[in-house]
Amino acid sequence: MSGGGTETPVGCEAAAGGGSKKRDSLGTAGSAHLIIKDLGEIHSRLLDHRPVIQGETRYFVKEFEEKRGLREMRVLENLKNMIHEANEHTLPRCRDTMRDNLNQVLQRLQAANESVYRLQQREQERKKVNSDHLIASEKQHMLQWDDFMKEQPNKRAEVDEEHRKAMERLKEQYAEMEKDLAKFSTF
Repeated sequence: MSGGGTETPVGCEAAAGGGSKKRDSLGTAGSAHLIIKDLGEIHSRLLDHRPVIQGETRYFVKEFEEKRGLREMRVLENLKNMIHEANEHTLPRCRDTMRDNLNQVLQRLQAANESVYRLQQREQERKKVNSDHLIASEKQHMLQWDDFMKEQPNKRAEVDEEHRKAMERLKEQYAEMEKDLAKFSTF
């Protein structure tokens, strides 16, 4: 059997004290001791499975750790290959593409900036022209208003004079009409 202890033959021959004397079976107290020892070994081999279970457990743990280590090694190897691929191929290709595209983007951005700058200048010029025109128009309106206000007293005087003359004419006309009416009323 496979176990942790040493095997000794049951009943007959066992070396006591390192000598090679044969012993009587069941004759002495020492042989009883050996028999008990042998029975203990038999009992432990037949009924005590701890050493076997411990051995199997150690074997399982060892296998599991080896498989786990191999799996982790495969994962690490895959990561290493991916990093190598990225460093050797992907990054240089991305860098070159980025340089090419950045130059195009930079040129487009400069063209857009120039267009925006021209549009801003045109807008400022248009606002300035509108502002100048508005100021000139406002000044012209103020001058016209001043002239209008200066003419108002003269026109008022003219209108007052015309009104006075019209009133005099009406008074004369009504006076004549009253005279004519007085002539007819005497009839």
